[in-house]
Amino acid sequence: MANPVWLITGASNGFGLALARTALAAKHRVIGSVRNKNASTNAVREIVENGGHVIEVDMTEPQSNILTKVQEAESIYGRIDILVNNAGYSVLGGIEQFSEDEVLRQYRTNVYGPLFTTQGVLPGMRMRRSGFIVNMSSVGGQDSQAGGGLYGASKFALEGMSESIYHEVKEFGIGVLIVEPGLFRTNFLHALQTPKKPLPEGYKGSIVESTLNLFPSMVGKQKGDPDKAVHRLFEVVSGEGNDGKLHGKVLRLPLGMDAIDRIDKKARTVLEDVAEARKLEEEASSAFGI
Repeated sequence: MANPVWLITGASNGFGLALARTALAAKHRVIGSVRNKNASTNAVREIVENGGHVIEVDMTEPQSNILTKVQEAESIYGRIDILVNNAGYSVLGGIEQFSEDEVLRQYRTNVYGPLFTTQGVLPGMRMRRSGFIVNMSSVGGQDSQAGGGLYGASKFALEGMSESIYHEVKEFGIGVLIVEPGLFRTNFLHALQTPKKPLPEGYKGSIVESTLNLFPSMVGKQKGDPDKAVHRLFEVVSGEGNDGKLHGKVLRLPLGMDAIDRIDKKARTVLEDVAEARKLEEEASSAFGI
C-alpha cells in the first residue's frame, strides 16, 4: 500500500511519538492524537513540521465524542488505513486499594477508548476491504503480577476484544495485531500512578509491597531499547523490511525478551493446567464407561 494513512493515539511521547516519527520518515501519512495540544507542544511541533497532522482526543471521552473525532481525522486524507491504539496508562497497587473512579478511568482509557476508535474506523475499512488495527497491550495483558491487577485486567480486556475483532473482520481484509511490550526505556514508568488509598497495613512485607517498591528503582534502567522495538513494530505493521514477513501472519507480537520469556512461561502453566483437567475428564469418562 503506497503512502498509507496512520491514526496513532497517544502520540505525545513514548512508542506513539516514535512510531509517528518512523512512519513519517518512511513517507507515510500520519495523524497523531494527543489529549491536550498545549501540554504536548514539542510532539505536536515535530509531527506537524514533518508533514503530519495532530488532533486532540481524550480517550476517556464518551463514545459519541470519540466517534466524531475519528470521523474528523478520516476526513483529513479521506481514509484511515492503520489505526494504532497506543494511548494508555497504568495504575499500580493492591486490588484492595482501588476506588471506583480509579477503576473506571483505567478502563475508559485502556479499553473503552480503543473500542470506540475501532468502531470509528471499521466502516471505512470494511467498505475498502482493507485496513489494519494495532492494539498496544503489554506483557501484563498475558501475565498479570501482584500489584498490577487493575492494569493487567484492562489489558486482558483489550486482548479479549482484539481476538474477537480479529475473527469478525478478517473476511473483510482487515488485519489485527496485539502488541505486548515488556520493559522499555520510555516514559511509562515515569507516568505510573498509584491509588489514593494507601496499601493496608496488613500487606507490610508482602509481595505486593515489594513489587510496588521495585518500580521506582527501575526508571531509566529498563533493558529494552524503544527505537529498536518501534522499528520492528513499524515493519510488522507496514509489511516493509525484514520483519515485514510477519505482517498478517501473527495475532500477537511480544516485544523484548523479558516479555517473550514471561509469556512463554505463562503459556506453559496454562497448558499444564489444561493437561491436569484433561486427566480428570478422562478418568471420569473411564469410570462411567463413557
